[in-house]
Amino acid sequence: MTDWIPTNRAVKGSSELGPLQLAWLGDAVWELHQRLRHCQKPGRSKDLHVSVVSEVRAAAQAEALKNLEPNLSDIEKSLARKGRNSAKRGPRGCNPATYGQATGFETMIGWLFLNNPVRLAQLLDRLEETDSQRP
Repeated sequence: MTDWIPTNRAVKGSSELGPLQLAWLGDAVWELHQRLRHCQKPGRSKDLHVSVVSEVRAAAQAEALKNLEPNLSDIEKSLARKGRNSAKRGPRGCNPATYGQATGFETMIGWLFLNNPVRLAQLLDRLEETDSQRP
């Protein structure tokens, strides 16, 4: 379901974006990816929405980063760390550490979307493989 990503071209000026701007973009990319995954399944829009929300919440993003960690390059790890360290406390009811990890994940996703969409597609495909192996 990542066919749409590699067609993206590197964006000029993307190196000037800060971690929180990249996280904001990465959040949108991640949500679109999840929506595209879930729209392939039959269901009412409310049920699809609930499924997507469960995948885009901070805990799910933090878990995705944890699953990808062994496969990340030093640059990707650095991006995730910068995003994590830029995160504020987060919303009430969310563990600040989890929120930081999620922000790091989003930062990395945003940067990859702008600078290396082929690598982004590889990592998202890896997450798909991990999901399909769960009981």
